[in-house]
Amino acid sequence: MGDLILLRHGQTEWSKAGKHTGRTDVPITTVGAASAASLAPTLAKRQIVAVFTSPASRAVWTAELADLEGAGGRYPVKQDPDLWEWDYGGYEGMTTRQIQEQRPGWYLWRDGVIPGDAEHPGETVSQVGARADRVLARVAPLLRDGDVALVAHGHVLRVLTARYLELPPDGGRLFRLDTGTVSSLGTEHGEPVILTWNVPPSP
Repeated sequence: MGDLILLRHGQTEWSKAGKHTGRTDVPITTVGAASAASLAPTLAKRQIVAVFTSPASRAVWTAELADLEGAGGRYPVKQDPDLWEWDYGGYEGMTTRQIQEQRPGWYLWRDGVIPGDAEHPGETVSQVGARADRVLARVAPLLRDGDVALVAHGHVLRVLTARYLELPPDGGRLFRLDTGTVSSLGTEHGEPVILTWNVPPSP
């Protein structure tokens, strides 16, 4: 039985500034590119049989730089729309401080988002959880043959981790996840567990 390998994409200018980045396609910075490339040696040691990324360029590029596109061409990298980041609706591009100026005490995991424009209608945490459940259902059969890597975004991967651990979607609030890191989920005595979490690239 393989492990589920989670990569949060490399740093972007928006993530560096603390801006909520849902469906806006912001590229990774040079720092983000370097951290993604630094993950390659660690990932090369894994028996990865499949790779899925968010369609966002910051995730796709992270997968390429981490050499997940191939390891000798053994497997293709597939884009999965269910791995898009949480749609922040009207809070897209805003920092927590900016949102709290409008809504004092606002907390994403409790208070959610407001609707935005047609490209950013917004999602509830339950809707993000439903997408995470679909991803987990698709990868479950593949884990019988080895590790599966998912390259995506901070909040959606946190929700996915909560659902993997059989917690409600808002349980993702418990798991801080930084850019350019790798985490792994597996089992112990047949029960889902976190094996490693928020591990930065080796120096």
